[in-house]
Amino acid sequence: MVEQTNIATRVARHAALAEPTRLRIVDLLQLGDASPALLQRHLDVGSNLLAHHLTWLEDAGIVVRHRSEGDRRRTYVSLVSGGLDFLGAPLTLTAARVLFVCTGNSARSQLAAALWGETSDVPAVSGGTHPAASVAPGAAAVAARNGLSLATARPRRIADVSAAGDLVVTVCDAAFEEIGNVARLHWSIGDPVAVGTQRAYDQAFAEITSRIQQLAPHVVQERTLT
Repeated sequence: MVEQTNIATRVARHAALAEPTRLRIVDLLQLGDASPALLQRHLDVGSNLLAHHLTWLEDAGIVVRHRSEGDRRRTYVSLVSGGLDFLGAPLTLTAARVLFVCTGNSARSQLAAALWGETSDVPAVSGGTHPAASVAPGAAAVAARNGLSLATARPRRIADVSAAGDLVVTVCDAAFEEIGNVARLHWSIGDPVAVGTQRAYDQAFAEITSRIQQLAPHVVQERTLT
């Protein structure tokens, strides 16, 4: 029965991807999340047709849709973790650094930069659209539980840390909705500061870890000619 279920799942996923528009949607989502409006602009399709294709992919267990934490009228589309293990890897990206951005630069972006430093040789920094006064205690605690330190981390404004050649990754819906096309990739990760529980911080840490493990192998450092 397990084998039959696995085969049925694989058949459903292959069937969902056996259509050009749906395959392009998956390509666009392999390293980050996107709103339906952004997918429409990339694909040049109407909202009804896009909704039809997203339903196909959702029913096959390939994508999931959820509400924005920033503008509640928006939704974001994400790939289901592990849903594309049978496919090839996404394209390689080049960057001088990776810049992780959230609103307060007090939790998610700080954790992402710290985790990235443990995973990749490409440098990473973090910044906020509206920096908080200090790093959230829950962020420092979850980092410590996982062998990382945010002791020297301080929230900073994007303008004070950004540089040419940065690969900008927003890890907060509100930040993405504010800076728009500045972001190359978007990860729609829930705000643990707003919830305030250890579980919320652990969940955010786990999701950021998974995203970084997926992205890091496909980012290579841009070399400057001297």
